[in-house]
Amino acid sequence: MDANLVALAIAGVVTVNVQRKLKRRGTRRFWVHSILRKRKQRGEYHGLVRELRLDGVLFEQYFRMSPDTFDELLGRVGPLITRADSMMRKAIGPAQRLAICLRYLATGDSFRTIAFSYRVGHSTVAGIVQDVASAIWEALVEDTMPVPKKEDWRAIADQFYARWNFPNCLGAIDGKHVLLQAPANSGSLFFNYKSSYSLVLLAVVDANYLFRVVDVGGYGRTSDGGTLRNSAFGESLRDGTLDLPPDAAIPGAEHRGPLPCVFVGDEAFPLTTNLLRPYPGHHIPPERRAFNYRLSRARLVVECAFGILSARWRMYRRVIATSPKVAEACVLATCVLHNFLRKKMLEGRRCTPTAAPANEAPSAPEGLRDAPRMGSNNASRRAIQLRDTYCAYFSQEGAVPWQPSA
Repeated sequence: MDANLVALAIAGVVTVNVQRKLKRRGTRRFWVHSILRKRKQRGEYHGLVRELRLDGVLFEQYFRMSPDTFDELLGRVGPLITRADSMMRKAIGPAQRLAICLRYLATGDSFRTIAFSYRVGHSTVAGIVQDVASAIWEALVEDTMPVPKKEDWRAIADQFYARWNFPNCLGAIDGKHVLLQAPANSGSLFFNYKSSYSLVLLAVVDANYLFRVVDVGGYGRTSDGGTLRNSAFGESLRDGTLDLPPDAAIPGAEHRGPLPCVFVGDEAFPLTTNLLRPYPGHHIPPERRAFNYRLSRARLVVECAFGILSARWRMYRRVIATSPKVAEACVLATCVLHNFLRKKMLEGRRCTPTAAPANEAPSAPEGLRDAPRMGSNNASRRAIQLRDTYCAYFSQEGAVPWQPSA
């Protein structure tokens, strides 16, 4: 066959395929729909949001922050989310873009629902949520969640000892599942032990319920221990590059010698020289039961932090119907917003908030589920001796009056 005829035949096939795709999509009826053109007259941002500014309580219920805090956040994030007008249309302003993103984080509503409320396209909402969430993380992470230095770790340890009676404790660590709609072509990577799809949020929390280290994006099928092992924080913990304080003696128990600073976690984590977990089993001696109680009491702060996070940002109580990349950006944004708002509250009170009762652990919301408890049993002899030393201390010099009845 002639080469020219072959080329024409191929071109004809391509043209037919393109025409079929265009026919399936349908022709675009509007450049901008008439309903969307009335955004400034009847859109939620230009109507309801402006009315809510007259009532701070209702405004905070809507955006999960006060009007002054919203304006302060806009001042930080605004330069990163401002878009220039084009020859064809005017760009959505930074304040409205921030409002759309915060409304999604605060409710977890679908992009299409928010699009109808604000009279913008649903694909526009999807792009705004991803861009603004990433900008919030970029603008706030250095101030609200900086990498802890040796002095920061030492201050955290002092707070844990003063508030939770656990010496040399640098933070409580835990992992939670953030529910996702099944990602396309992901197989069983995000399929967790609860028969749902999720990504894992791994966090280290200090005594004031502030996130100090977060790692987001672990597959739902991975356990807490596996997520820690694969994270940058876990690698730094193993390599000894976290700039932790040196070993120190416990006040009142100097005869036990200097002990290393530790993180506290549940049975899902391995037992190491810098990470303590409870003694396994149910029928254990009283001194080990006391150690488990004291460790659980200190570890409760991370559970409370997750409870506060999900109570404020209700997207955690729903299945996030977006891609894992966008979900990860939203989770990171809520973590720095949690610290941003909590630090303002602590500064306003000028005192440390009251600790939650040890016997009233907050119930985990549906969107944040405990990761499987699959900790390693291959602990070193040094780690076992360290846990036994803490166990002896909590039963003798470090015992508290209410400990026997716990």
